[in-house]
Amino acid sequence: MESISLFRSPLLLGFDHLEEILNRTIKSHEETYPPYNVEQLSSQDIRITLAVAGFSADRLEVAVEGNQLHIRGFRGEDEHTTYLHRGIATRQFERTFILAEGISVKEAVFENGLLNIDIVRPDPKERIQKIPIRSSI
Repeated sequence: MESISLFRSPLLLGFDHLEEILNRTIKSHEETYPPYNVEQLSSQDIRITLAVAGFSADRLEVAVEGNQLHIRGFRGEDEHTTYLHRGIATRQFERTFILAEGISVKEAVFENGLLNIDIVRPDPKERIQKIPIRSSI
């Protein structure tokens, strides 16, 4: 039996890839490391803050690939340290956020073990576009 998808409707032109994006988002939401906050700064500005204690700025990467914001942390093992207790996570991570059309990353700032990524939503007024109608005669 074939499954019916809302995203294959002829009324949603160009949205057929959304089902795949939603499935990836659900999978990445199950990940809990590193913890993060999403904060509304203004009507168009949003800040994502990740708690990345133990990482340095050169071990973090922020990239936009298509409509996805990828935040990656790379850890190298310190072979010269003997731990009596190891409570700070040292594993690599990748956290992905799906960006809506027109959203752009303004900046990424690393400070005091927190990585702040500021993103900007487009002004909805700027998205209005009138299309002239040309006669074929």
